[in-house]
Amino acid sequence: MYDESSVELVREAILVSMKIAAPIVLAGMVVGLLISLVQSITSIQDQTVSLVPKIAAMLLVAVLLVPWIMMRLVEYAADLFRLVS
Repeated sequence: MYDESSVELVREAILVSMKIAAPIVLAGMVVGLLISLVQSITSIQDQTVSLVPKIAAMLLVAVLLVPWIMMRLVEYAADLFRLVS
């Protein structure tokens, strides 16, 4: 009923997107954990104290990983074009 190649393409697309997003999300999680630890020690419970550093860390990691991200996307696009032709 399902074409195996289309299922494989969707599977590969999901894996590539997860590989790209993983370092960025991991950076946000680590910074969030550290900020939460500091907040619990100092009893500061302001939401913006944790939000701003997480956004900054995730943005910094995303900017630093742009070449790696582009390389992964180009490899995936090349694989797609190879399968089409």
